[in-house]
Amino acid sequence: MSSRQESARLGGKFAVLLFIATLLAFVTESQFTQYVQTTLGYRQPFFIFYIVHSSFSLIFPLHLLFLRITSGHKISSLLKGLSLAIKDHLASSDTAFPLSSLIRLSLLLFVGLTCPALLWFASVSLASLSDVTAIWNTNAFFAYVFTVKLFHLSWDARRLVAVTLATLGVMIVVYGGSTQPDLSQTKTTTTVKLKPTAPLVGDILTLFASVGYGLYQVLYKKYAALPSDPDLVAEAPYQPISEDGESESLTENRKGSNAVYPPPFGLHSNLLISFVGVLTLFILWIFLPVLHHFGTERFRLPENRTTVFAICGIAVSGIVFNAGLMVLLGIWGPIIVSVGNLLTIVLVALSDVFFGAGIENFTTWSLMGCSIITIAFGVLVYDMVKKGSGIS
Repeated sequence: MSSRQESARLGGKFAVLLFIATLLAFVTESQFTQYVQTTLGYRQPFFIFYIVHSSFSLIFPLHLLFLRITSGHKISSLLKGLSLAIKDHLASSDTAFPLSSLIRLSLLLFVGLTCPALLWFASVSLASLSDVTAIWNTNAFFAYVFTVKLFHLSWDARRLVAVTLATLGVMIVVYGGSTQPDLSQTKTTTTVKLKPTAPLVGDILTLFASVGYGLYQVLYKKYAALPSDPDLVAEAPYQPISEDGESESLTENRKGSNAVYPPPFGLHSNLLISFVGVLTLFILWIFLPVLHHFGTERFRLPENRTTVFAICGIAVSGIVFNAGLMVLLGIWGPIIVSVGNLLTIVLVALSDVFFGAGIENFTTWSLMGCSIITIAFGVLVYDMVKKGSGIS
């Protein structure tokens, strides 16, 4: 691949804008989640998770509507092209549409995304937001480890040093920044602001979430992403892939067809994330009465419009983050995406100073740890760019 092709694939305007939107959405989702569970005192992590992830079911219909309005393609043509792409990816031969394989893949994605997300939602009310974000973003390290193992790659000394430094940075943030729970309450005329109550427990939950999420990203790239996803060219995102990469069955199916093939930018990944939303809606509701019955999480609806609007903010930002992430995983792969998401450490830390616990929560240890993490993964990014451009 030439440097120009690499630039188009990694630096195309669509991918870059989506990446920026994804970073901002993660910060917004984090702040809204902690605001609801601490400042507003609405500590219902599972219910909030259920609402947010169920809302993912809207992503695919909204994407179809957007493409219908902006591109002029008929919805039937978009769906036909998507069907051909899925059939080419999941079917072993020219048979009927592989519905069972698609359902099985959706169930696996549902489990892989749900378990880490549940742990994350639980952790943000227990530990400081900066700590949770730092530990969560070590999924870049685990993504690298799983990528080496699952794609049978060789270990690289420079990358090993980088991920080791990043791990050290996380330890500095966690053990240098976490303190004993502050049970004091700051009352105002309208709210009661609660401090994080169990930093160590929240840190441990986030670590498990990070490992699981790193594995999820690699498995998504390996089994769920379309073969055409990495061939994105920003200036012509809807152009077909080379005929050299097409199967004969698909070539025959497209003759005389009005299908839009390959599917437009992100449509396939957004279909999968919408399936995750539908599964969440129809499966996880059963846990609401179960948790209520055992007293783990007593169900109660939001008591005021402020809480309702804040939860809507979590849902909207969660839609943007997860939809963007699924697209970027197919284009860039798990390592680059997870490395890029490390920028949220700095963004969340700054937003936590202005909108969260204040400047006293951003310690020298936090600054040192975040700097080490950023520098370490900066080395990792440089190494990937250097090797990708053919520099020895």
